[in-house]
Parts: sequence; C-alpha cells; structure tokens
Amino acid sequence: MKPLVYLIGAGPGDPELLTLRGARCLRGADVVLYDGLSNAEILALAPAAEHVCVGKHGQSRIWRQDEIIQEMLRHAALGKTVARLKGGDPAVFARTSEEVDALNQAGIPFEIVPGITAALAAGSYAGIPVTDRKLASAVALVTGHEEPGKSESALDWDALARFPGTLVIYMGVTTAKVWTDALISAGKAPSTPTALIRRCSLPDQTTLHCRLDEVAQRLTPASNFRPPVIAIVGEVTTLADSMRWVQHRPLHGQTILVTRPADQADALADAIRDLGGYPLIAPAIAVKPIDDFTALDHSIENLDETDTLIFCSTNGVEHYFRRLHALQYDSRRLAGTSVAAIGKKTQLKLLEQGIRTDILPDDYRATSLADQLQSTAAGRSISIVRASRGSDELPSKLKAAGAEVHEVIAYQNVDVDSADPSIIEAMDDGKIDWVTVTSSATANNLHRLYGDRLKQVRLAAISPVTANALEDLGLNVHAVANPFTIEALLNEIVQQS
Repeated sequence: MKPLVYLIGAGPGDPELLTLRGARCLRGADVVLYDGLSNAEILALAPAAEHVCVGKHGQSRIWRQDEIIQEMLRHAALGKTVARLKGGDPAVFARTSEEVDALNQAGIPFEIVPGITAALAAGSYAGIPVTDRKLASAVALVTGHEEPGKSESALDWDALARFPGTLVIYMGVTTAKVWTDALISAGKAPSTPTALIRRCSLPDQTTLHCRLDEVAQRLTPASNFRPPVIAIVGEVTTLADSMRWVQHRPLHGQTILVTRPADQADALADAIRDLGGYPLIAPAIAVKPIDDFTALDHSIENLDETDTLIFCSTNGVEHYFRRLHALQYDSRRLAGTSVAAIGKKTQLKLLEQGIRTDILPDDYRATSLADQLQSTAAGRSISIVRASRGSDELPSKLKAAGAEVHEVIAYQNVDVDSADPSIIEAMDDGKIDWVTVTSSATANNLHRLYGDRLKQVRLAAISPVTANALEDLGLNVHAVANPFTIEALLNEIVQQS
C-alpha cells in the first residue's frame, strides 16, 4: 500500500543536504508539516502543497507533539499525502516513535526517509572527524535536554565520562552547566577539548573551541551563541585546524541575493553555493510568453527575406524556437540565414537547437556586435529577437549603418509586483552582503521594490550598461563583470569580498 505519510529527514540546514528520496517524496506531497530546524527553502520542492509550520524558536509558537500528530492524522484521514519534514534525521532525537505509534493505531501507511543527522554534519562542516583511529574509535550521541518531568536522569554520566571516544551533545545550550558539571563530577577532565558548532552547514555557521569547563560560560544568554548548537567533546576536536575546509571557500559567509527570473536563478544560485556563499532568490523580473504572436509568426514565415537573425539572450532562443516548433517547423527553417548571438550561453542554447552561430562578439556586448556588423549592414535585412523591453542601442546603431532592422518580440519581461518581506527584513538586519543585477530592467524594478535599502548592500552589475542604470538611480556599484557573463560577475564578487 502506498504510504500516506512520509517522515522525512531534512538534514542539518543546507537544503542541498536533503536526500534524493526525500526530495521525491516532497514533490508528491499535498501537505508539508515542517519544524523550525527544517530549512524553508526545501519547501520549493513542494510548490503546490499546503505548507504548515509547526513552530520556530523566537518566531512562532511551538506546537505540542500531540497537536502535530493530530494535524498529521487529520490530513491523512482526508486521503492527502503528508510530508512530515524534520530537521536532521527522523531517528535521532526527533520523537518519531510517537508519531509512528499514532499512525499505526490509525492504520495509516507511512515511510521513514533518513536524513543527515546534525552530529555527523557538524563534524564534517567543522573539520572534526567524530571518530579517528588514533583518538576515538567510538562516538556517543547524547541529548542535553531530557524529557521534562523525569524523576531522575536516564543518562549514566559516570559511564559517559569514562566513554572511550567522542561525545556529541544535542540540545545542550540551556542545560550546558548541568551536563558539563555532570561529566566533570563523574571524572571527565575539565580540560577536555570541546567544539561548539552553531547553525551547522548554513552560511553563518560559527565554531567555538574551548575546554569542557568553559562551555557553560560560552553558552550563556548574553553570549548570543544560541540554538541550534551541537557540542563535540573529545580529543578529535584538536584536528579541526588541519581539516577545516568551509572557511577556505572564497565566498564563505557571504549572502548573495539572486534577482534573475525564477527559471534562470538556479544556475547562478548553484554557482554561489559551489563557492561557499549562500544564495537568496528573489526575482525582480518575470519572463512570460507574449500575448500576440502575429509579428513573431511573420518573422518565422518570412525568414527567407532575412539576411541576419540576432538572438540577444537564452530566453529569446527558447521562446523563438518554441513558436517555430508550434508552427510545425524545425531548425532547417533557418537555412540560408546568418545567425548572430550575444553571449556564450546564448550561443550554447542555439547549439542545443542544432544551430551553429555565425557571428559572436568576443566580449559578449550588444554594442560590440553592432560594431562588428556595421561595415556590412547597409541594405541588409536584420531581425533582432528580443524581449518586450531592453536597450535600443543595438537596433539604433544598425539602422544608422543603413540596415533594415526588424525587432521581433519573442517574450515579455514583466516586473515583479511586490517586494519579498523576508528580503526586506534581511536587508534591514544587514544579512545580505551582495545583490546581483543582470539587466537595466532588473535595476529599475529592484529600486522600485527596495529603494534606499539597496544602499545598505553591495551591488554587482552584469555590464557597464546595467551599472549605469544603477548609478542613474543614485546607487553605488561595487563590481562590474568583465566579460559580461555570470561567471565573470561571480569572479568580481570574489575579488571584492
């Protein structure tokens, strides 16, 4: 019988640490119940599902376990597929057995999908092997916060103090003095090396190294070293200097706002992650099909009258060929027409359609393409496949050179109507380091959406034209790509960070 409830481990924080199985189960969910330790970005895998937050420390009421169970059972009883998303792994300090008991009693089929537990991720992300052939051949996972109301601790602190390996303490911030005193009283050396890892795998991950007897003073309310924190106790923490890697990535600790249209944002976001940065996606522009295909269809039907066909973007290629195929043509329709492209990505997109580019400016600039075509433009018919708005520099230069220019609108660039409240909050709190701006239209709408808040961040522009648009709005530009590619844009950000 197909499960109605999936108990899914969300991993330690970074959304890319979710398992492939977890992602597939989320895509099929009707309802997602998620806790505060689950990265909300993961919810993008279930865009059509109902999202129910069951509580986040400091932001919303934490639901009682019985309330979570009743909500899960209610949706499942209606025949909905429920994804119960839990931070870390469902089998480690996640109260999963209580939810499973309730599902069994109700006769509801379920599946438990493992996740990466915080202890193991914290070790890897802090450069600490929780086991080591020389220093620790065993590891114990210990809760620092036992169930309220217990008459006495179920933990044998004497045995844990003698444990011949690494101790990893979960949920031990508010009880730090209790468990450190218990270990020291039971004979654990006060000088035992300890590492405290906060917000493991996230861009603001912080690691503190101290002695066991210093932990409590490092985790006081005044320290701002608040949950979620994992404590690793043992000699293995001394290996962190040689094994650390997170801090060496060039964009470590940098949060970068990606403002490209949603269908183009992932490639840039992935590149940011690969460099150790943290991408936030908030498109300023949406790409949509045009409402009237008359002019586009005319261009396709009369290609034999066109000497040169220019594609300005990957979006132009995609929408042009989508319409070409709808008209029952294929790439052979372009036979005999010279094809020009602006940008390497546009060239590659054309190649996917079986079209080799005849003309490509070396620096990927529209003005350079115009300069390249000017000497032979007179009397030639040139069609420019473009968005509903953008720079008029290319058609103007070609017309001035004597060409017969036809601007073919293949898709619309539409402004996003309203600012994302979470982005406004992040800007106000100083949590965004860079904002990437990849067109003049994006620049203008970003200014409309966020105004002077853009003066609190560093701006990276894809080209001098985009940089000028930002400067005309009274904004400072801190990085300009050269050449005008996403790769060069990120390289400039790395150089300026």
